[in-house]
Amino acid sequence: MAPPRPPARPAPPGAPGGGPVLIGVILPDEARFAEVFDDRVDVELFPEEETVISRAVAKRRTEFATVRHCAREALAALGHPPSPILPGERGAPGWPGGVVGSMTHCAGYRAAVVARAADLASVGVDAEPDAPLPDGVLEAIARPEELDHLRGLPPGPNWDRLLFSAKESVYKTWFPLTRTWLDFAEASIELHPDGGTFRARLLAESPAAAGPPLREFHGRWLAAGGLVVTAIAHTE
Repeated sequence: MAPPRPPARPAPPGAPGGGPVLIGVILPDEARFAEVFDDRVDVELFPEEETVISRAVAKRRTEFATVRHCAREALAALGHPPSPILPGERGAPGWPGGVVGSMTHCAGYRAAVVARAADLASVGVDAEPDAPLPDGVLEAIARPEELDHLRGLPPGPNWDRLLFSAKESVYKTWFPLTRTWLDFAEASIELHPDGGTFRARLLAESPAAAGPPLREFHGRWLAAGGLVVTAIAHTE
């Protein structure tokens, strides 16, 4: 698969409803997104969603509701009416038929990205604070060649956190295609500091039912506003 092309149009002036744009800068034209930088307290959930979140603490409930607000905003841009978005197998969001998508949330940020399945095969996005990983996490998620790669990178964002985010986006792209688990060690990431891109070599065998073997994903990344975000838009 060829690396993703840069956006064909300038970055949009703001997210739906106004405000800065973060994830939209690294998405292809086929994708639609919505993002917010604080929680929404006025989100109405569908009864099915209320059931899912009924036992959650207030913080988790607000997070759950806000990211679904983003998802419905993004779906509206594709022409889809509001509908429940329920967690399915391994927590993956249940999108309407004919739609692929991904959601992410971290402190101070919530976002959802969707696209027509006719345009993209799968999408994975992740956002993280631009801060070092807690002690011991890097060693738990990184392969030896990735540790060597990080040591050779120039000063920039917290590369360890960006590596973690890229691996999260890899998994979110992989799972809808294969319906199988992918361990951190089963993807080898190479970050490209100059172009804001990355390459993921997939070291696990994808099921035959997933179609042609999945060997690589190519993604983009951005560091801004105290956050790092990564996105993969897979077209094959």
